[in-house]
Amino acid sequence: MARALDLENYIGHLIRRAEQVHTALWSRHVSRGVTSQQFSVLNALGREPGIDQRTLAHLTSLDRSTVNLIVRRLTDQQYVSQVRDEKDRRRTLLRLTDEGAELLSSLIPPAEEINEQLLQSLPADQRSLAVDILRRIALLGDELNTGEQ
Repeated sequence: MARALDLENYIGHLIRRAEQVHTALWSRHVSRGVTSQQFSVLNALGREPGIDQRTLAHLTSLDRSTVNLIVRRLTDQQYVSQVRDEKDRRRTLLRLTDEGAELLSSLIPPAEEINEQLLQSLPADQRSLAVDILRRIALLGDELNTGEQ
């Protein structure tokens, strides 16, 4: 018999399943038209207007090619505007349009609700610990990406 992992105790499998739950909740309660990755781009631009795509990729923990595709789509939908940086003509600076800001504002309450729903699946005294653990795992990605550059 081949050796096999007990997937119910394998962190990668559990993270993937948790992501499936998040995606299902997102689609059901937040938006079918805007993905959570697109939301993270909108949200980052709402917090930091006038940034370039490299900075946006860093802030959202998305690779630059994914950010490029998302920005192109959001620009085509007139949620994001792009202007050349007057100080460095090679850079393009990104901002939410008025429509993009309205879209972001409409998505925040249901996004907060599913975040709360996910947290409520845990005992109250373990919620902040769970967020801390996930944050630490996510920070491993930053360390791995730093090593690749």
